[in-house]
Amino acid sequence: MSDLYERRNPHRLYRDKDNAILAGVFAGLADYFGLNRKGLRLIAAVCTMFFFPFMLPAYIILTVILPVKPQDLYKDESQEKFWRSVSMAPTDVFSNLSHRFRELDLRLQKMEAYVTSREFEMDRELGRSSR
Repeated sequence: MSDLYERRNPHRLYRDKDNAILAGVFAGLADYFGLNRKGLRLIAAVCTMFFFPFMLPAYIILTVILPVKPQDLYKDESQEKFWRSVSMAPTDVFSNLSHRFRELDLRLQKMEAYVTSREFEMDRELGRSSR
C-alpha cells in the first residue's frame, strides 16, 4: 500500500509561522483554503474596521487554539498535491472512486463473459492462448 495512505490527512488548519506577520493565523487560513495571503489579510483588515469587537478576540482565540504548522508536514510536492485534492474536493474523490469501480466491474464482466463462452473453450482445446 502506498505511503500516502499510511498517515492521517496532514492537510489541516495550522498557523503558518514561516509566512506570518503577527502569529500566522491568516497565513495558515490562506494556505488551508488555497487563497492569496495578501488578499485575505486585506479583507481581514477591512472587516476589522467594521467588526473590531469580533475580529480581535477571534484572532486571539485562533492564535491560542491552532497548532503551528510542522516543517516536515509533507514528504514531497506530490504528497501535498494529493492531500490538498482529497481535502478540497471530497465529492470528486468519491465520484472518481465510484467511476473506477464501475470500470473494473465492466472489465470483470467482459472477462467472465469470455471465459464462459464457447470461443474460450475452442481456444483452450486448440491450444491457442489469448495472452
